[in-house]
Amino acid sequence: MSTLIWPPIAPDELLQKQEDNIARELEWLLEALQDTLQSLKDGLQECADLLAPQDPGSTLVLSSLRSEQLKGYITRVGTRIMKGEISLRLPSIPVPRGQTAFRLAISNLPAASTLFLEQLATTRTLINACLDVVDATRWTGDRKNADFISGQMMLLHDNIQEARGALRGWTADQKAWHEDPVPGDAFQPPLPDHISFHLTISEAAILLNVRTLEPAYSTTGTNTPLSFVSSSSGQHSYTGFSLRDRLSAVLGGGRQVFHDEAHEVFQYKGQEVRVREKVRVESQDPSLMAAYAKLGALERNIAVARRALGVVMGKGLDDVEDG
Repeated sequence: MSTLIWPPIAPDELLQKQEDNIARELEWLLEALQDTLQSLKDGLQECADLLAPQDPGSTLVLSSLRSEQLKGYITRVGTRIMKGEISLRLPSIPVPRGQTAFRLAISNLPAASTLFLEQLATTRTLINACLDVVDATRWTGDRKNADFISGQMMLLHDNIQEARGALRGWTADQKAWHEDPVPGDAFQPPLPDHISFHLTISEAAILLNVRTLEPAYSTTGTNTPLSFVSSSSGQHSYTGFSLRDRLSAVLGGGRQVFHDEAHEVFQYKGQEVRVREKVRVESQDPSLMAAYAKLGALERNIAVARRALGVVMGKGLDDVEDG
């Protein structure tokens, strides 16, 4: 099957008509992309509103699965954890007399350090940058310049991908728990040196890991465990392990540990430590989940728009994906 043009058109004239047709298609598409940009802005603003600091914030329940090891709650306002109480029941943490669990409470003192979710701050920064890009593209740039619009769409796509990646978690620039310890004075009473409290975001959920720590080399030539030295007071504070645990270690019947970091050594607050016990709790945050889903939809929409523009501009799919 063949297609013929009648009356016949000279090759030069046919080429010119094809170029004119592509130019009209490109002009129409660039105009249509203005509506796409407005739609993107509306979606980005919804995401920004979901992550904005608004009282009373999001109160999330924390509970270990099928155990009483960790129970409590935290309240997130924007990128900060403003309130919270955690009860721990771990063999390596002694329970104060008269209480049923070891209690951690986030301090509300004016001078206390604030628990800060860096990933949320990154996401909010990238979303605000996208909003600025949309405004610059629509109002200050040349809306009829295909190369300019293509470059701006690529920038939007990259920023949205990065913002969504921050909510997904475990990005390359994310610090590990031992590299970014929580300030002890964020709690009242202060967090003991042998307890690590680490909050992150994973798949748009709040992920809390509480670890109890011990020195990596637990003896000094005798049967006495090495002590942690408080960076604030300089005083020794033994890790809080019970006499039963110490006797068990002396007699060669050390308590078995069952977690993925049991045999690793970490540099934590200037000391080499091992993780004695570890409890992991995940709590779904509805606002983060909604923002994560919206960013995914925006990412797909802008990818479709970039491919359409690339085709009309004569770019291959590889060229569009590579920028």
